[in-house]
Amino acid sequence: MQDVERDELHGSPSLVVIVSGPGGVGKGTIVEALVARDERLWLSRSWTTRARRDGERHDAYHFVSRDEFEDRIANSGFVEWTSFLGNYYGTPVPEGIDARDLVLEIEVDGARQVKLRHPDAVLVFVLPPSRLEQQRRLRGRGDAEDKVEERLRKAEEEEPVGIAMADHVVVNDDLELTLQELVRIVNHERKRRISR
Repeated sequence: MQDVERDELHGSPSLVVIVSGPGGVGKGTIVEALVARDERLWLSRSWTTRARRDGERHDAYHFVSRDEFEDRIANSGFVEWTSFLGNYYGTPVPEGIDARDLVLEIEVDGARQVKLRHPDAVLVFVLPPSRLEQQRRLRGRGDAEDKVEERLRKAEEEEPVGIAMADHVVVNDDLELTLQELVRIVNHERKRRISR
């Protein structure tokens, strides 16, 4: 687990929004809808070595082999990367996003790495309304039962860490209300940067 050596976000977007949280809280759905509502946002598509789930969109991640991922690590091609439940996940160094604000949908360890290098990044930590609902969502998206149990155990470890690091904590009980809250946070952070 490491981040790249150069300051790859320096001088890039004016706002970096990290959306993080345990598996099954709806991060992917939230960020897709958020970016669709705001043309000033650009979503960095994460790389992963995990297999695509049945029914999962082909562009949900950039699905790659371990060799491809490790080659990119060796070439300092990630803002952050981590090994999580036996698979690699990483955020590629952004290219060609112009002046748009950057959205990163990443795991807790990746969020920690980005916040260490870029303290001005805004971390929104998303929680499930309950552990039971999180379990239902994990099963509903097609996770195998052993992976569901692993992710629930991992959530118990991640949540206190994520909450402690977060600039904002949001409970995703209702998608529309969660989106409204994210839009409010993004607009607030943009205004805060202008007034500096």
